[in-house]
Amino acid sequence: MTDKQESMNRRKFLREGLWGACLAGAGTAAGLSVAKSNSDNTVWQIDPYKCIACGNCATYCVLEDSAVKCVQAYAMCGYCDLCTAYLVPEPKALDTGAENELCPTGAIKRTYVEDPYYEYTIDESLCNGCGKCVKGCMVFGNGSLFLQVRHDRCKNCNECAIAAACPSQAFKRVPADQPYLLKGTDQKP
Repeated sequence: MTDKQESMNRRKFLREGLWGACLAGAGTAAGLSVAKSNSDNTVWQIDPYKCIACGNCATYCVLEDSAVKCVQAYAMCGYCDLCTAYLVPEPKALDTGAENELCPTGAIKRTYVEDPYYEYTIDESLCNGCGKCVKGCMVFGNGSLFLQVRHDRCKNCNECAIAAACPSQAFKRVPADQPYLLKGTDQKP
C-alpha cells in the first residue's frame, strides 16, 4: 500500500467515523429530548380511590411543607354536626375546642350553616398532607375528603419521594393538562 492510499484510507476512516459520531450524538440528543418532553407532559398525582391516608405525604415530600394537600368534594359532603374528619373519635364535646379537633395543624375550619349542618373547609396553607382527616372521613364518613398533589407547589421530581414510599401505590403520572383525579366525578381511574 502506498503512502497516498494509506492517507486516503485514514481520511475515509476519520470522515466516516466523524459522521457516525455525529449521528450517534444526534440520536442521543433526540432520545433525551423525547424523554424530557414525555416527562414534561405528565405530572404526579394521587389516585383518591387507592390512597389509604397513611401519613407519608406529610413526611416524605422533598419540600419542607408538603405539596400534598387535603381537598374536599363538597357535592359528597354530608355537612354533619359530628364530622369524623373534623372531630377525634369520641370527642369530649361537639365543639371547635382544640382537644376535640382531629387535624394537628387546625387546617379544617368549621362554619355553622343551619341546625344540624356545618360546612367544613380546608385552609391549604395550614394543611401538611398528613391524611388524618381523610382517614376519619373514609372510615366513618362518606369519603368527601381526599389528598391531591398541588401542582403550584410540586417540583414534579422525576422520582417522587412520596410515590416511592407510598404503600398503596396511589401515586401515578397523569397528563399535565388534566392534573387532578377528583372524587365524585366521572374522572374515575
